[in-house]
Amino acid sequence: MEKGLAAPAVRSEAGAPTSAPKVGDPVRLRIPAVGLSTSLIPLRLDRRHQLIAPRRFDVAGWNRAGPEPGERGAAVIAGHVDSASGPAVFYRLADLTPGTRVYVDTDQGQTVSFTVHHLERHPKTDVPDSVYRPTAAPELRLITCGGTFDHTRGSYRDNVIVHAALTPR
Repeated sequence: MEKGLAAPAVRSEAGAPTSAPKVGDPVRLRIPAVGLSTSLIPLRLDRRHQLIAPRRFDVAGWNRAGPEPGERGAAVIAGHVDSASGPAVFYRLADLTPGTRVYVDTDQGQTVSFTVHHLERHPKTDVPDSVYRPTAAPELRLITCGGTFDHTRGSYRDNVIVHAALTPR
């Protein structure tokens, strides 16, 4: 079980927001295939440019230093997999499969739809730059902890990363 604020390693160069039309701040993430519907909170980066995970285990957060979901670039949403008291918001994230639809609702009343194209798992200390590299089209990265639990450090050794692309209309 995850302790404290063991945040996934997220770099700030996830892709700067562009001059594309603003879709609005993300306020809700929905993944019907795994029964997930959660509010989203803005997250900030620490001094080392790593995303600070949500304090609560029942909500996910979006990297406000990067693009918003629906803007060009790789938007990042992170959440905990579990806590000392049981499953957390992204407990079933690793169950997603290619083709799964992911919906992000914005404060402007829009819904941005993404389709999962693959999942990865990497050691937290060795997440490839390609996960956060700017992209030509709107993409989404959902990130949580996974793999084996390190009881000494009080956190998981890996990150589970879901890659999704904007669903064509």
